[in-house]
Amino acid sequence: MNLFTKIDIPATDWQIDYNSHIVFFGSCFADNISVQFASRKFKVLVNPFGTVYNPLSIAMQIKAIANKKVFGGPEIFQDMRPDRAGNNASWHCWDAHGSLSAATREDCIAKLNEAATHALEFLQKTDVAFITLGTSFVYFLKDIGAAVSNCHQQNPNLFIRKMISVDHVVVALKSIVQDLQKIKRDMQIVFTVSPLRHMSDGAHGNTLSKATLQLAIDKVIQEIAPPGSHAPLGVSVARNDVKAETISYFPSYEIVMDELRDYRFYDDDMIHLSKTAESYIFERMVETYCSEKTREDIRKVERFMKMANHRIQDESSTATATFQQKLQAEAQKLESQIAGLELNV
Repeated sequence: MNLFTKIDIPATDWQIDYNSHIVFFGSCFADNISVQFASRKFKVLVNPFGTVYNPLSIAMQIKAIANKKVFGGPEIFQDMRPDRAGNNASWHCWDAHGSLSAATREDCIAKLNEAATHALEFLQKTDVAFITLGTSFVYFLKDIGAAVSNCHQQNPNLFIRKMISVDHVVVALKSIVQDLQKIKRDMQIVFTVSPLRHMSDGAHGNTLSKATLQLAIDKVIQEIAPPGSHAPLGVSVARNDVKAETISYFPSYEIVMDELRDYRFYDDDMIHLSKTAESYIFERMVETYCSEKTREDIRKVERFMKMANHRIQDESSTATATFQQKLQAEAQKLESQIAGLELNV
């Protein structure tokens, strides 16, 4: 008797290895999964402007990078909270996380432009971009109607929050595809929906929000598919100005809802995923995107990192010196065996 529903993930004709450059844009799920790759020494860039949940903001951030935007317009503002007013009030950007805020307008702009420049340099070498959509609910500034990535705890009366339509999401996703492939023509683009539920919207609201994202991804893939072909979620297809076999879907949402349908796979808040669940999703991604050789390389790196993370009791001891020499030798050996691997120890 089969008591386990496993999601079928179609094979891809492209693969990730240690030569690959991988970018993650999107929700905190993107942050968490990127850590799984980075901790195994893959070349990774994640959310250069900070964590972002809705497709409009992801599209805006990628467009800013692709168009080499120089920040400094109305998107930059000084904290308007009464208790923060005055000389010590920080400067923020509506399009970025608070980690890019600064004490002065000039420093905030400098941090944003530096992040954009670094992101463009990495994207020009990127092999695959994972775009993780978290929600269809978007905050808009009432006065100008612009979507914001982060409200920075400003007065709620400045915003209107609403769930955008499937067609609105489709426009954003097409913009993401065009701008990423403007940067690098043959970049693989993988859309996925975060399995983390936004229960502040209510169970039904969360379902509607996730369904909107799913429908939009499917519509984009269908519209890009060659005429007469059928392209369900998970199949890579292309047409017109989009390079063939470059857009696909990874079913992280379905994996959690079906394969991991048990609260033991959730964190204590019963919303976020446990480390076990994140590791399992990483394993499914490795099964999908990595060859058997790369999977074996990952296992070698995991064993090395376990050794490298060994807690040293006495840094001045002879045993520690011997251990460090062994570590360096093992690192050099692995780097000579695995093309593209950079352990930096």
